[in-house]
Amino acid sequence: MKIVVCIKQVPDSWADKKLSADDSTLDRASVDRVLNELDEYAVEAALQLTEAHGGEVTVLTMGPDDAAEALRRALSMGADAGIHLIDDGLSGTDAVGTSYALAQVLQGREFDLVIFGSESTDARMSVVPAMVAERLSLPQLTFAGKVEVDGGTVRIQRVTDYGYDEVEASTPALVSVVEKINEPRYPSFKGIMAAKKKPVEKLTLADAGIDPSQVGLAQAWSAVESFAARPPREKGTIVEDGGDGGAKIAEFLSTSKFI
Repeated sequence: MKIVVCIKQVPDSWADKKLSADDSTLDRASVDRVLNELDEYAVEAALQLTEAHGGEVTVLTMGPDDAAEALRRALSMGADAGIHLIDDGLSGTDAVGTSYALAQVLQGREFDLVIFGSESTDARMSVVPAMVAERLSLPQLTFAGKVEVDGGTVRIQRVTDYGYDEVEASTPALVSVVEKINEPRYPSFKGIMAAKKKPVEKLTLADAGIDPSQVGLAQAWSAVESFAARPPREKGTIVEDGGDGGAKIAEFLSTSKFI
């Protein structure tokens, strides 16, 4: 079984994030960057499938030089190889362009499954997996809380508000997983050392056959028109109870339109 896991390097969830004044995109350089937490579940799901059925796991990322750190994290978890799509022309690419670029890299490669995390913690859009599946004409099985493979069939439990739906499709197929699916393994020292020797293929736009006019900030279908820094938090209102505290609180809540 051959599985490709698409991963992303994102700002640390606990970081104080801001937009760049130059181009209104997320300022990634000023904060610590890590492997998207939800993608760790996707890597773990792929590793468990290959441990059960045999095969290999390749991780694919798109980003600048330091996105290689996210690849190495996944490789240290146990993935076999990496692909790094890296080109200055990709800077500022939105979800539509990202799905196009990833699909171009995947096009023509041999795989049984493509696995994504359900979303990235920096954008929270959860649309790229479906877009990539559409571009590659693959069946999509999204929001999986459980994944099983039986021969040429993949089955999932798709998490819903009321429980889950059972969905299946023939491979090759695309799956996105939620955080309830497993507990990602922590890279061992042996795994970290082994990751340094694992192959990572680097691709430019030209290498992947990507049309430069379809990616980049200037071609994005979405844009930030304006933004402002969050105002500092104001001091709270103190209500002194002189026998009429209840009335004062009610007046405050009414004035603030809470009631």
